[in-house]
Amino acid sequence: MLKPKIYIVVMALGLFGLEATAQETPPLETLQLNLKETLAFALENNVDAKNARLEVLVSQTTIKEETAAGLPQVNGSFSFNHNPMVQVMFVPNEPPFGDPANPSDVIPLRFGVANSSNLGVTVSQMIFDGSFFIGLRAAKTYKALTEFDRVKVENDVIESVKKAYFGVLVNAERIKLSESNLSRIDSLLEETTAMQEAGFAEKIDVSRIKVQRNNTYSQYERSKTAYEISKQLLKIQIGMPEQYDIVITETLRELNPEQELANLLSLEGEHRVEMDQLNTNIELTGLDLKNNTAQYMPTLDFNGNFMRSGAGDTFETTFESINWFSSAMLGVTLNIPIFDGFSKSARIQRNRIQLRQLENQKFFLDQNIELEIFQAKQNLANDLKVLQVQQESMELAQEVYDMSKIKYNEGVGSNFEVVEADSDLIEAEINYLSALYDGLISKVDLEKALGIIHEGLDQPAIPNK
Repeated sequence: MLKPKIYIVVMALGLFGLEATAQETPPLETLQLNLKETLAFALENNVDAKNARLEVLVSQTTIKEETAAGLPQVNGSFSFNHNPMVQVMFVPNEPPFGDPANPSDVIPLRFGVANSSNLGVTVSQMIFDGSFFIGLRAAKTYKALTEFDRVKVENDVIESVKKAYFGVLVNAERIKLSESNLSRIDSLLEETTAMQEAGFAEKIDVSRIKVQRNNTYSQYERSKTAYEISKQLLKIQIGMPEQYDIVITETLRELNPEQELANLLSLEGEHRVEMDQLNTNIELTGLDLKNNTAQYMPTLDFNGNFMRSGAGDTFETTFESINWFSSAMLGVTLNIPIFDGFSKSARIQRNRIQLRQLENQKFFLDQNIELEIFQAKQNLANDLKVLQVQQESMELAQEVYDMSKIKYNEGVGSNFEVVEADSDLIEAEINYLSALYDGLISKVDLEKALGIIHEGLDQPAIPNK
C-alpha cells in the first residue's frame, strides 16, 4: 500500500467535524477567490492583521497624549463645607482681653462660621522641560515602530495564507489524480473480469486488481478529507466566517511557472522590515537615554489661580454676594534637581548597555538575513531539480504502464506487470505533486527572505517614517 509523501493536514480531524449529522444545515455561501484576492481578504480580516492596524491607532493617541503635556492645564474647583460645631481656640485670660469674672486662666473663642464655600480655577503652563520635546519625538518614533510591526505581521499573514492556499490546491490535485486512477483501474478491472469469464485470465488476476482498486479508493477518500481540512485551515488563516465556502479559481500548475521560480534565484535581498524594526528600537532607546540625561536640567512652570470664597452662619447667607470675596495668585516654579541617589545615573548606564545589545542584535540579524537568503535559494534550486526529475519519472511511468497494458491485452504480458506499473504510476504522480508543492513553498520562503513577499499587493511594504 502506497504511503503518499504529501498530506497537508495541520488540524485534527475532530476539529473539522466531518461526522455526518441528522440535522440539516443551511447551504454555505460560496466565494470564488484566486491567490491575490485571498491575500487581500486575509489582510483585511485576519485577526493579527486587524490588531496590528489598531495598534497603529493606539500609537497616534500616544502622540496626542505627549503633545497635551505641553499645552495649558486648566482645572476648576468648587467646595462647600458645613461645620456643625465650629472649632474652639483658646487664648490666655489676661488683659487687655481677659475677663476678671472668669475664674479660668484661658478663654475659649470660636473662630469661624457654620458654612463656607470656595469656587476657583487654576492654570499651569510648562515653560521649559527638557524631556518634553524628547518625549514628543519618542511618541512619533513609537508610531513608526507600530507601522513596521504592522508590515511584519502582514508579511507573516501572507506567508501563512500562501502556504495554506497551496495546501488546498495540492489536495485538490490529489483528488483529481485519485479519480483518474480509479477510472483507469475500474476499466482494467472490467476488462480482466471479462477475460476471466471467457477463460483467458485467472481469478487471482482479478483479485490483484481489486486490491489495487481498494488501495486507490482509500487514497481517494483520504485526499477528500485532507482537502476539506486544508480549506478550513485556509478559512481560519484569512478570517473568513463559517457561513462561507471557498472555491479556488486557480490550479497548482498556474501558480508554479518554472521561469518565475528560476528568476527568483538571481534576485538580491531587498530591504527587510525586521531591520527597520530593530533600527527604530535603537532610536527609541537613544531617545530614552536623552530623556534620562535631560532629567539633570531644571524645569520651569507658570502657575496661576483665581478664587472666590464665601461664608455664613446659615445656608442662605452663605451664598449672599456681600459675603463673597475674590483672591488671585500668579507665580513661577523652578525645580532644580540636586541629588536623587544616583537613580538617573543608573538609568543612563542601563540605556547605554541596551544600545550595545541592540547593536549586537543588528549585526546578528544582518548575518542571519544573508544566511536565510542563501538557504532559501539553495532549497528552491534543489526543488526545481527534483521537480524536473519527478516530471520525467511520471512521464516514464505513464509510458511503462501503457506498454504493460498493450502487452497484457495482446497476451504477451502478465496481469502482475500491469498492476505493478499502475502502482508505480500512482507513486510517480504523487511524487510529482509533492515536488510541485515543495517548489511553491520554497518560493514563498525565498520571497520572504528577499523581502518581497508583499510585492504585488496594494499595501506599501515599508511605511514612510
